[in-house]
Amino acid sequence: MEFRRTLMVVAAVVCSLAARAQETYRFVERDTCALYLDIFRPDSAVSTTYRGVEKPAIMFVFGGGFVNGRRSDAGVRGWFRRLNANGYTVVAIDYRLGMKGHRVGRGLRGALKAADRFVLSQQIGVEDVFSAVSFLAAHPELKVDADNLVLAGSSAGAIISLACAHAVADGHADGLPDGYRFKGVMSFAGAIIGKKGAPDFDTAPCPLLLFHGTADRIVAYKRFSAFRRGIWGSSYLAKRLKKQGYNYSIWRFRDLGHEVASYMDVMWPVEKVFLEKNVMMGVPCEVDAMVDDPSLPRWKSHGKMSNLYQ
Repeated sequence: MEFRRTLMVVAAVVCSLAARAQETYRFVERDTCALYLDIFRPDSAVSTTYRGVEKPAIMFVFGGGFVNGRRSDAGVRGWFRRLNANGYTVVAIDYRLGMKGHRVGRGLRGALKAADRFVLSQQIGVEDVFSAVSFLAAHPELKVDADNLVLAGSSAGAIISLACAHAVADGHADGLPDGYRFKGVMSFAGAIIGKKGAPDFDTAPCPLLLFHGTADRIVAYKRFSAFRRGIWGSSYLAKRLKKQGYNYSIWRFRDLGHEVASYMDVMWPVEKVFLEKNVMMGVPCEVDAMVDDPSLPRWKSHGKMSNLYQ
């Protein structure tokens, strides 16, 4: 079988808590590269259901400003282990880095050109997520239910994840079956980038869980736009979702910056409630929380977005 020939089992990962098999598969071949995904299975001794409902797999989309990053970086392995220990499968995926090698020019012309490139970077990231979902759907022997997926993204990966939810809600999810829906999205310092004005949701998206620092200088917390091009952050999206009566939660971190993009493990108690109550039990909710906690990890400076694209 062609699938067997393309299967690449890279390694067995021995974790500090238990031995877990990491399976690596090539899920799509692009003109410029091959893209892979890693599967981390739940611990054998834990339940993979909650009140009789099968727990979703978590598809993780890494961050890095569309210029760098890795699907299973050491910095997220602790969170993967926590998810596995709680009965969740993790699928960590590649996507094409649309800003890699591209400089951001100065002045209005440079800004407009960069905006178009950011839109393209988001778009091809969405295409790659959809390809990963389609790959899982085409290979049920992998035992990852493509119809039971929650997207989780950090920074650029959160931007891609929110754009995926937006595309599905607006009926523009090319490459996915008609009527497909993600079970939820967890966004760590995300936004939606566009060049046709502010994003709206024609229909209700899947449940959204948004985390964002109010002083984020890399991914806009509110919005930054000109000439219909721009980036619309978590605060803006929450406002739109509230107005339309949709299912969402936002956790705002007072005076924190882009470090919130790495809060996946830190915010596990909130994620657990979201996954069990909002996603699996289907209980709609609207949460708008301002967090002011000096014990949270933070840095004095996390740079500016422009520093990534010199």
